Amino acid sequence: MTLAKKLTFAACLAALVAGAAVTSAQARDLTVVSWGGNYQDAQKKIYFEPFAKKTGKPVLDESWDGGIGVIAAKIKAGVPNWDVVQVESEELALGCADGYYEKLDWSKLGGKDAYLPAAVNDCGVGAIVWSTALSYDADRLKEAPQSWADFWDTKKFPGKRGFRRGPKYALEFALMADGVPPADVYKVLGTPEGVDRAFKKLDELKPNIVWWESGAQPLQLLASGEVVMTTAYNGRISGINKTEGKNFKVVWPGSLYAIDSWVIMKGSPNKDAAMDFIAFANVPENQVKLPEYIAYGLPNKAAAAAVPANLQKDLPTAPENLSGAVALDADYWIDNIEELNKRFNAWLAK
Repeated sequence: MTLAKKLTFAACLAALVAGAAVTSAQARDLTVVSWGGNYQDAQKKIYFEPFAKKTGKPVLDESWDGGIGVIAAKIKAGVPNWDVVQVESEELALGCADGYYEKLDWSKLGGKDAYLPAAVNDCGVGAIVWSTALSYDADRLKEAPQSWADFWDTKKFPGKRGFRRGPKYALEFALMADGVPPADVYKVLGTPEGVDRAFKKLDELKPNIVWWESGAQPLQLLASGEVVMTTAYNGRISGINKTEGKNFKVVWPGSLYAIDSWVIMKGSPNKDAAMDFIAFANVPENQVKLPEYIAYGLPNKAAAAAVPANLQKDLPTAPENLSGAVALDADYWIDNIEELNKRFNAWLAK
């Protein structure tokens, strides 16, 4: 074989291999990634399975525990094996800035005015409004804790406490336990003295903390009695009360609320199907079904207005639950998460 023919053959072979890879990627079923647990069980019933039935194509689902590093690694590895992912506010902002997500077609979502302002982004649309709050088992604790000061009071409420591992939430709750009004938390945390104050307050509770990382863990810690109270995602609490007959309670004052969003991974071979799925999940008549299963607020205004009154009372967006609550400051954490993670990990290792 001549050199020219060898080069032509090699080029053809490379083209065939590349074509096969693209075909294989395109042949992959739509994959949607969320947070697992009873929340994702609800999503399967009201979003994943009905969308698969409507399109006549399978919808695969996976769960994750978050982290912009996970998103970055999948994008840098080539064609991502995830299509639609539910992300927290910092992951949305960082990933959009770094080009990790496709831009959304807002004409398919009913327009930006149909949503809460904080749920609108070029790269993402709000899926839920959720809270991290103090929770306890009312069958075990006859006297209810009322505040983060009670959470820190191991004399009045003996026993271990469950806490999400990491500085986010921990520092805000520590400051409120130390007497900082909810409205001033980020003002105080925005100073070196405020950060020092938060870590000093965490020092007091450190021997009594059981750290958790995935959303199902605090429920297990409460159910087993390993902790007497814990930080937890409000929807998980209402979910386990419904499915397992628990009597877990949420203390709303001092809770931190935030919005999670749907994004499409950059380079997704199922980009169009991914956009169609997000549009399907955000239609008011579909989104409004979520609180029947789990108590998360709805970013679509029409869906939120249509939630029955008996379900509204358990949502983070209920006016009485927003009273004394704090909106998570995503910009603060984008600016400070790396430095505070290092400090937190060093503090944890002491």
